[in-house]
Amino acid sequence: MAMERSDIIAKLNDRPPRTDGVRGDHELNPTFAMQLPPGDELVPAAVLIPIVEHTDGITVMFTQRTNHLAHHPGQISFPGGHVDPGDDTPEETALRETEEEVGLHRRHIEIVGRLDQYRVRTGFSVTPVVGFVTPPFDVEPDPHEVAEVFEVPLDFLMDPTNHQRHSRDYKGTERQFYAMPYGGYYIWGATAGMLVNLYHVLRDG
Repeated sequence: MAMERSDIIAKLNDRPPRTDGVRGDHELNPTFAMQLPPGDELVPAAVLIPIVEHTDGITVMFTQRTNHLAHHPGQISFPGGHVDPGDDTPEETALRETEEEVGLHRRHIEIVGRLDQYRVRTGFSVTPVVGFVTPPFDVEPDPHEVAEVFEVPLDFLMDPTNHQRHSRDYKGTERQFYAMPYGGYYIWGATAGMLVNLYHVLRDG
């Protein structure tokens, strides 16, 4: 699914609103919906899906979290976190967290849209914010939170043949989730689920 910047922006802004609820871990695991608290009790959060427009192709930037963090240690994720009291919008949360975690200044980022909220089993309601990142730029990862920053070609992530479904045992119950292994990186769970949602938006409009 090779796409240009203008195509991606058009698809994000022209799509009709969803009428069938929010996205989340429960879509592949219906029993999770019963384990989640009501929507108004979920912790609001936001992440940035950073689409990097290189001259030789478009990529998506990820972080690998350090192993000592309380939530999702060691996992691959988008920069982001819970909404702070001073954040007026999910976009502000995503930009602030990207600066804090990755050291990527917001002057390099153009916000172009949002995806549907994504509910995570750990009790967060996440707003994925999509932004284009313009090189050249520097990154200075926070060593407390981020072990590594890396990029994956957008074409790879938007190829449905790379959207695998894996499973693991979780407290005696089989948990289903999306996974997109790339080289030595294992992109899975909520991060892969949001990428699948992005694929559907860009495919369907």
